[in-house]
Amino acid sequence: MPVHRPASPRPRPLFLTGVLTAVFALLSIAPASAAESPDATATPTRGTARMGMGVVAHDGQGGLPAGTRAAQTEGVDVSSYQGNVAWTTLWNSGVRWAYTKGSEGTYYTNPYFSQQYSGSYGVGMIRGAYHFATPDTTTGATQANYFVDHGGGWSADGRTLPGTLDIEWNPYGDSCYGKTKSAMVSWIRDFLNQYKARTGRDAVIYTSTSWWTQCTGNYAGFAANPLWIARYASTVGTLPAGWSTYTMWQYTSSGPTVGDHDRFNGALDRVQALAKG
Repeated sequence: MPVHRPASPRPRPLFLTGVLTAVFALLSIAPASAAESPDATATPTRGTARMGMGVVAHDGQGGLPAGTRAAQTEGVDVSSYQGNVAWTTLWNSGVRWAYTKGSEGTYYTNPYFSQQYSGSYGVGMIRGAYHFATPDTTTGATQANYFVDHGGGWSADGRTLPGTLDIEWNPYGDSCYGKTKSAMVSWIRDFLNQYKARTGRDAVIYTSTSWWTQCTGNYAGFAANPLWIARYASTVGTLPAGWSTYTMWQYTSSGPTVGDHDRFNGALDRVQALAKG
């Protein structure tokens, strides 16, 4: 008696098999890839903040200045984001001063600080250090001490700039670090007073007009401190209250290779004058 076998399935056309295979592959990979991809809006890890990070996120990256004025001197600011910096290349491109991130809060120091701070000095630049403020973690005076103790001091060698307080949009949470306007002004004052007590110098204040207006109520009482304004546009625009002029201008955030670019509002002799005090 003949054996009856079920009919063989009709073969799919080769092109249809390929399409189905590709679709199934995409369906199986897509969820995993989405889970593994970094979220651009995710809160960054503590310690990774760098000068201008909050400015870019809040105010955006605008146009660049039309040209370099003869009365301005080019500079850069760097952090661990740049790693080991090619200082000779920057010097040859016309950069004459630099700031390196020294610390953040009381929990972080830049692992590349020595290469960056000493390296810029080694090629002939006038250098300084900055502290990324986190007013929601410890007091202003405590952070000023931490900064000075971890590279933020000043020396009268003619090539060391006073330390900078980087106070800007909070990349880790509430824009104003959960503080009222008056409480923020008090925190900044505590930092500045302690820094001057430790070093004899007025710290530079780095900020954006938008943040300063929102989080300090556009307080006008710190005009004795040099202003480093952050604005990524063709002009510096309106300055925070109290300052009639700026000392430095961060005009672009260029990324991991060369750092953020800045201009000192004056020729090289004015940079030297600020270093000498």
